[in-house]
Amino acid sequence: MAHPTQLGFQDAASPIMEELLHFHDHALMAVLLISMLVLYIISVLMSTKLSSTNTIDAQEIEMVWTIMPAIILIVIALPSLRILYLMDEISSPDMTVKTIGHQWYWSYEYSDFTDLNFDSYMTPTKDLAPGHFRLLEVDNRMVTPIGTAARILITAEDVLHSWAVPALGVKSDAIPGRLNQTSFLIAHPGVYYGQCSEICGANHSFMPIVIEALPVTNFLNWVSAAQST
Repeated sequence: MAHPTQLGFQDAASPIMEELLHFHDHALMAVLLISMLVLYIISVLMSTKLSSTNTIDAQEIEMVWTIMPAIILIVIALPSLRILYLMDEISSPDMTVKTIGHQWYWSYEYSDFTDLNFDSYMTPTKDLAPGHFRLLEVDNRMVTPIGTAARILITAEDVLHSWAVPALGVKSDAIPGRLNQTSFLIAHPGVYYGQCSEICGANHSFMPIVIEALPVTNFLNWVSAAQST
C-alpha cells in the first residue's frame, strides 16, 4: 500500500514486479550517469577558455558521441524486452479468473470452480470498517492462493476500463468485445489494492480492485464457503 510521502514504487509482491523494480533502478542509473556527464561537460565549457579548435572537426569525437548513445540504448533496451516477454508469457496457469469491467464496478468469474462468481463494488465511506481505506475497499474481494500462477482474462461490458494492481506489476485494458489476458504469481499473503486506470466515465475513480492472497488451504475453505452461499 502506498503512503503519501512515498517517492518510489510499492513493494513488489510478485516476481514480475521485482523485475520491473530492478529495471527501474537500472534505467535510473543510466540516466543519472548521462546527466552527470552532460553537466560536467557544460561546466567545463563555461569555465574553460578554448585554446585550440582542433577538436571541432575531429572524427574520433564524432564517432564517440554517435556510438556511445547507441550502446546506452542497447543496454537499456535488452532488459526491457526481456521483461516484456516475461509479462506476456502464460504457459500453464494453475487458475483462471475472468474479470469484467462495468460502469462502475468489477465482476469476477472463477472458471475452474462451479457457480463461483460475484460483483465487487466500492464500499461507501459510511460503511467502512476500522483499518479499511476510503475509495479503495470493496464489498467482495478477489481471493487468490499464494504461490499459484493465476491467469486473468479481462474484458468490459460497456466502455473501456483498465485492470491495474501496482504491487503485482499488472495492468491490462478491458475492452468491450475483446478478451485480454495477463498473469501473476503472488509470493506472500496480503491484501493488494488497485484501481481502474482508464478514464471510463463519471465514476472512473470509484472502481477499486482488491486482491486478497491466502494460503492454498485457506483459499479452498473460502471457495467452499462462497459456493455454499
